[in-house]
Amino acid sequence: MIYWIAHTLARIVGHLLFHHRTLHRELIPESGGALIVANHVSYLDPPMIAACFRKPIYCLARKSLFTGFLGWLLPRIRVLPVDRGKGDLAGLKRILGLLRDGNRVVIFPEGTRSPDGALQVAEAGVGFIIAKCEVPVIPLRIFGVFECFPRTAKYPRLGRITVVPGPPVDFSDLPTDLTGRERHQACADQVMKALDAIRLED
Repeated sequence: MIYWIAHTLARIVGHLLFHHRTLHRELIPESGGALIVANHVSYLDPPMIAACFRKPIYCLARKSLFTGFLGWLLPRIRVLPVDRGKGDLAGLKRILGLLRDGNRVVIFPEGTRSPDGALQVAEAGVGFIIAKCEVPVIPLRIFGVFECFPRTAKYPRLGRITVVPGPPVDFSDLPTDLTGRERHQACADQVMKALDAIRLED
């Protein structure tokens, strides 16, 4: 119930304040396991992405946010804590378990919000999840959030936010001799190439 209240609020706020829209909705998976990889610019990213889906999804957030009221709220709206300060093996296993059970999980390969709105280098830890998940990896790029609520702003501004998914990422052309961290980084880099290829259509 709390998830759907938050989801409805996100859709209402997105529509009224940010003219939120989703292009190529047919590319958004609503059933079966899927890893959704998205660019990260603003605190608005998770709710604006969740508003694109008609069925519940899971998102990730740094563990330090899970205090006070947020510590109560975030788990109830399917936000998972991730310890970015060290290898969070338990967190990674939980994500893989959710994917195997047929859930959609959103992750941000860059790890933190972009300071200027441009795509950043992906973290190798994301590549580990990609290499192990055995589900489609769907790139999803969100436009307009930097203009509406950059990381340096205290309050959001009116604007237009557009979410554009792409086709599943193809990893077939990666070198077969890569192993360990090198392969994980290559998978993460391939995701960023897929995100970079997505363009905003007016």
